[in-house]
Amino acid sequence: MRKAWYHRDHILESTIQDLLKSRAQSRIYLFLLRKHTSKTEDIIKGTRLHPSTVRESLSKMYEQKLVFRKKIKNNTIGKNPYIYFPLPPLQLLKRYAKQIEDRLNHIALLGADISSGQDSYQPVTINIDDGEDAL
Repeated sequence: MRKAWYHRDHILESTIQDLLKSRAQSRIYLFLLRKHTSKTEDIIKGTRLHPSTVRESLSKMYEQKLVFRKKIKNNTIGKNPYIYFPLPPLQLLKRYAKQIEDRLNHIALLGADISSGQDSYQPVTINIDDGEDAL
């Protein structure tokens, strides 16, 4: 049973890694999906990544809007820590689909320019159904 769970988890991590182009970011994203929200220290422990790797990845992910953060009020001396939460998976897939659409349309436009002046170019669209219309 444990082996099947590990295998499924590994496949999921590989898939997310393909989307995010980073092993560290994929591990952080999946950890946040499982926990919903976490502080940096919890992410470091849960992912077993080096602290500087986690901090750098979180910073990049925040800039890319893959994770969001909120300050936690703290009564102790020092900085108030952030709590992080992930972009919903459906939004991640829509963003990735848009990137693929853009690339495919760029290739299609190159083909239309090379062809004998045909104006029959149809943009490529990828639809991701969020299941709301199925009800």
